[in-house]
Amino acid sequence: MKKAILGSFLFVIICSAVPALAADGFTQKDREILIELKVKMGEIDKRFEQVDKRFEQVDKRFSELRGDMNNRFEQVDKRFEQVNKRFEEILSFLAILAGVFGSMVVAVFGFAYWDRRTILAKAREEVRQITKADKNLIKKNSLLLAKLTEAMRRMADKSPDIREVLRQSNLL
Repeated sequence: MKKAILGSFLFVIICSAVPALAADGFTQKDREILIELKVKMGEIDKRFEQVDKRFEQVDKRFSELRGDMNNRFEQVDKRFEQVNKRFEEILSFLAILAGVFGSMVVAVFGFAYWDRRTILAKAREEVRQITKADKNLIKKNSLLLAKLTEAMRRMADKSPDIREVLRQSNLL
């Protein structure tokens, strides 16, 4: 029981001392400082709200720019696709031209080869015919020349002028 009375006495003293201590430690100046702090905290909160709004605006601008950049990249991609398509068209056109030119070259050389062979074959045949005709002509002419020489020798026996000409020609 003694302990209970002592405990309640201490409790009453502590409870009455705390407000007295608090009254001595918390003055009007402290209250004004707290009010100033509250006002300044409100201003800081307003500034943070403004900064947040600015960040939202910057985010909005970045998202708009991102959209614009995406559109630009899509346009550039489309342009590259158009350029690639054009290059493919040009390459296919060049391949067609090369094919046409190659076939024309083959046709011209083939025609030249065929023409040369046919002309040479005709020329050879003509040369053979001429050679055959010349051989027959040479045979006829050599027989004629032999007969003529024999006739001249017979005449040389009768005519001294003819004999002299035949000796100079080494035909006697």
